[in-house]
Amino acid sequence: MRFGGFGEYAIDFYDGLMVDNSKTYWDANLETYKSDVRAPMEALLAELAPEFGAGFGEGKVFRPYRDVRFARDKSPYKTHCGAVIEQGRGGGAYYVEVGPDGLRVGGGCFHLASDQLARFRQAVDTEIHGEELARILAKLRGAGWEIAGDRMKTKPRGFDAGHPRLDLLRHRSLYAVRVWEPDDTLHERACLDRVRKAWRQLRAFNEWARDRVGASELPRR
Repeated sequence: MRFGGFGEYAIDFYDGLMVDNSKTYWDANLETYKSDVRAPMEALLAELAPEFGAGFGEGKVFRPYRDVRFARDKSPYKTHCGAVIEQGRGGGAYYVEVGPDGLRVGGGCFHLASDQLARFRQAVDTEIHGEELARILAKLRGAGWEIAGDRMKTKPRGFDAGHPRLDLLRHRSLYAVRVWEPDDTLHERACLDRVRKAWRQLRAFNEWARDRVGASELPRR
């Protein structure tokens, strides 16, 4: 299937799900989800995978169901559809999402397991790799990206309070995100070019994460 944009009712579908996150609503609108959201996302990922999959693996579209086992919010369905190309969480990721807010694109280290966090801080601590990351992030900020992530309020153990990259060392996750509000482009083939251009801007960040952090070697819980 050739990507031609997300369906006309993709945003309406999620607007409705925000109001009524129930199996009744889901079942009544399942065909809209399949035709206007899921199928276009799969087509988008299939067209981007040949360029961005090398060194990162195959892409996947996330399941629409929430894991509510330990959550206070028992709403059964995610209010967005996300897809990613990554070799393992934390080691760089090409991410795209469609939902009520429009189109969201991101990359970097969305989650760092303890062994990944140790490698991340070791790399940031060194002049060559730490400064390289700082330059990459500065360039992304200049291009309109938001740099986000979970951060410690204090300095991590073992690092000096005067470390030149203490701000980066405080991160327990680090990623870049960009959002486009719903517009005509979302429903056109030009959406593919938008995501491709954004992912190309993320390439240096993701390759840094792949080479300096990598996938976690710890067993998944």
